[in-house]
Amino acid sequence: MNTFWLKIAVLAVAVVGVIVLVGVFTSGTDSAPKEPQKTVYDQWEQDDKKLTAEPQLKKPPEPNLPVPPPSQAAPAEKVEPPQPQFKELSMEEDIEAQKLWIWAENQRKMGRLPGMGYGQMVKACRDIIQRWPQSKYTFLAKRALADLPERYQQMYNITKEEINLGNLK
Repeated sequence: MNTFWLKIAVLAVAVVGVIVLVGVFTSGTDSAPKEPQKTVYDQWEQDDKKLTAEPQLKKPPEPNLPVPPPSQAAPAEKVEPPQPQFKELSMEEDIEAQKLWIWAENQRKMGRLPGMGYGQMVKACRDIIQRWPQSKYTFLAKRALADLPERYQQMYNITKEEINLGNLK
């Protein structure tokens, strides 16, 4: 009986076994766990938090009141920073603006996907800015436009006026 093929099969099994053992012993375990890779869903969640956050004034105005001496000082009261005031919309206008803003948010999410663009989001944001100036939706739309990468701002001809948030952040 010819044992030549049997010897080759045993040699092949031994080589595979050695490769597996070398792989097991050389792949050291890291003491620190690796951070899971970010997905597009994580990026969308981060965008939602950042773009829908409540507007704040960049620098609260400083009162020009004289400071009383420490002996006459009243107990310190916690003063909340002033909140920006936006134009109130009627119920119908508010619903329309809210629907258009949700559309813009979804189009931004779509724009993050490979092969997609931000064209529909830019169009919706410009529509909001034009139809409801001085509203909170205009602020959100401007913040979304300002958050786009520079190359997309150039591609869609986004002007400084469209992304100017004034004294808000």
